[in-house]
Amino acid sequence: MSIEEQIGMKIRNLRNQNGLTQEELADRTELTKGFISQLERGLTAPSVSTLLDIVECLGTNLSDFFHDEDDLQIVFPKEDYFEKEDEDGNSITWLIATAQSRSLEPILVRLQPGQTMPVDKPHEGEEFGYVLDGKI
Repeated sequence: MSIEEQIGMKIRNLRNQNGLTQEELADRTELTKGFISQLERGLTAPSVSTLLDIVECLGTNLSDFFHDEDDLQIVFPKEDYFEKEDEDGNSITWLIATAQSRSLEPILVRLQPGQTMPVDKPHEGEEFGYVLDGKI
């Protein structure tokens, strides 16, 4: 599905949720009914200012309009984990499969007594440590 079709489908869904006809939305945004129809069918793309007018008339904003709640995964089962263990019994478990694209990558490190963690390459993002058992 093209971006134009996705935008059109979202506009149509919001318009229907608000109980508006294409003509009513066109009147409120000072556009034509034909243009609204073309938008909803993905045949044309609105300018940013036109899209802003449309989404405001439909009771939302650009941020919420483009936000997909379906993409948010809050719980990650063990099947999503990736674990690496070395010959000394130390292990690193990556807790979120898609964390490499984020600024914080949660990992679980298990070190055997007297062991150290290998030096990591410099990277962007943040780090934190939390000791669950034992001491550093």
